[in-house]
Amino acid sequence: MALVIPAWNEARRLQDAAFLAFVESQDVVDLHFVDDGSQDATPARLAALATAAPGRITVQRLQPNRGKAEAVRAGLLAALAEGYPFVGYLDADLAAPLETALLLRDELVRRPTVAMVLGSRVKLLGWHIHRSERRHYLGRIFATCASITLALPVYDTQCGAKAMRGGPALDALLRAPFLSRWLFDVELIARLRDAVGESALRELPLPRWEDPGGSSVGLKDFVRAPLELWRIWRRYPPRGGVAGR
Repeated sequence: MALVIPAWNEARRLQDAAFLAFVESQDVVDLHFVDDGSQDATPARLAALATAAPGRITVQRLQPNRGKAEAVRAGLLAALAEGYPFVGYLDADLAAPLETALLLRDELVRRPTVAMVLGSRVKLLGWHIHRSERRHYLGRIFATCASITLALPVYDTQCGAKAMRGGPALDALLRAPFLSRWLFDVELIARLRDAVGESALRELPLPRWEDPGGSSVGLKDFVRAPLELWRIWRRYPPRGGVAGR
């Protein structure tokens, strides 16, 4: 599996030791960083990681900055071109630990009819899901709107941990650029919903999530969300009924 990690000016938060320890501890998930036009020390840090773990850590450079949506799309396409049977993506801040990729991959291996596994930040007793109250409640409002847009009972579209089954079909789905720079998760789910059906999509509650702070997504983005969702709904109208939660 190739795990795509988009990075834009992440030098301050990159956990080099964690990335190296992860690739040394297992042999089924490789890391593919996409440097999205960073202007700090991120390119040098990523180059050093690739040198330290040749073949296990690779770096793709985009210039100029294209936004997270295009960085993820470019990384997934590059990984598919390498023939990986599974691909996924995770945030560079490691709000979800790297071991999350193993859980997502295992779910795809266990369930051959599933095309996409979505990490879900469900706060359950005994699980380590730490989010600020503001982000949690704004997230629940957005999740309900996204669920209505998709006509799917999805709990958490915006969790930055997802994995998909590779192959020509996924490659074809990723050829067109995303409409939104930051709601691309919703659009990706819509594309897969139309291609493979709801039954091939599966949410997996994550055992650990820690909001790191310093997110670039703020209230302005939340206010802009309805228009972005409307654009996605227009392009990918649901075929069935509406299922909100």
